[in-house]
Amino acid sequence: MLKNKYLVVIPGIVLAFVLYTLSQGFNNIIGIELLGYEKSPISTAMIAILIGIFFGNIFQVREMTGIGLDFTQKYILKLGIICLGIQLKPFEFLEFGKIAIPLIIICIISVLVVVKLLIKKLKIPRHMAYLISIGSTVCGTTAIMATAPVIKAKKNEISYAIANITVFGILSMLIYPYFANYYFESNPLQIGLFLGTSIHETSQVAAAGLIYDQQFNSPETLNIATVTKLIRNTFLVIMIPLFAYLYNRGEAKEKNYSIIKIFPYFVLGFVGMIIFRNIGDHLFLDTTSSQNWSQTVDIIKSSSKVFLTMAMAAIGLSTNLRGLKTMGYKPFVVGFIAMTTVGLVSLITINIAYLIF
Repeated sequence: MLKNKYLVVIPGIVLAFVLYTLSQGFNNIIGIELLGYEKSPISTAMIAILIGIFFGNIFQVREMTGIGLDFTQKYILKLGIICLGIQLKPFEFLEFGKIAIPLIIICIISVLVVVKLLIKKLKIPRHMAYLISIGSTVCGTTAIMATAPVIKAKKNEISYAIANITVFGILSMLIYPYFANYYFESNPLQIGLFLGTSIHETSQVAAAGLIYDQQFNSPETLNIATVTKLIRNTFLVIMIPLFAYLYNRGEAKEKNYSIIKIFPYFVLGFVGMIIFRNIGDHLFLDTTSSQNWSQTVDIIKSSSKVFLTMAMAAIGLSTNLRGLKTMGYKPFVVGFIAMTTVGLVSLITINIAYLIF
């Protein structure tokens, strides 16, 4: 029984890997064979998610395959993010963190204030507004699913909020890497901070960073965006109790959330990989084992991009565009304004920080 439980995820994982391979093949044909570049200037991750959306909305994803695709989105994605930690050099995590935290706090407060005002103007359900706002400010679908039971949201409200985050997250994921490169004039720190604070999902930030890296050859931007987003994810530990208080204010209700359950533990894996890299550099660089250590680092780096691209393909396959037709426009207005607000606040704050410092 336990064996079958694990085997059932294999078809979806294999499908995601096939789409990754297909995307890499398309990328090589277009970028190298047709355009004549030595290295394709097109992002494999972007091709993977677009192919996934295309096939996912033409063909119906079977239940058995869907289980594996969910597994890929949740766990292989996290494995890819953990492996990204191997790219960070000593003290980079702390260096990015002290810059990112004030930026994240300002973005969260701004979106919460704007959404609070929109509830009154557009008269959308309070539950849905809470879900959209926490999804936009913290970590997308994960934040929505963690908050829903706390505020007793209905299933259709959860579905609306997730669809909202998915649509605007994918749009920003595909557009922001190119916009940020133009706006910030190829500055990796500013671009990484912007991508990490303005895009909703962890997977979408990882994809945007990967697209930027593959398009403009900037691993540093991918690192900064990932670190910023992981720090942002830990704010879930603060936001869930806050939303529970706001929702239950004035009513005697018991706490129905667990800090242990909502904490994003893969962040610890990411930090662990940074420590692993730093210890390895200290022990093996400038020794006879230097070449073996460098090869190990390169394998983990390459694996992280494969895992992340597989997750992008799985997300594309699971994105149902037909379901959006049945939804009202008001929640999407709120989602669009939330996305725009966090993007503008991020841009303004980064510019002010650079003028001051």
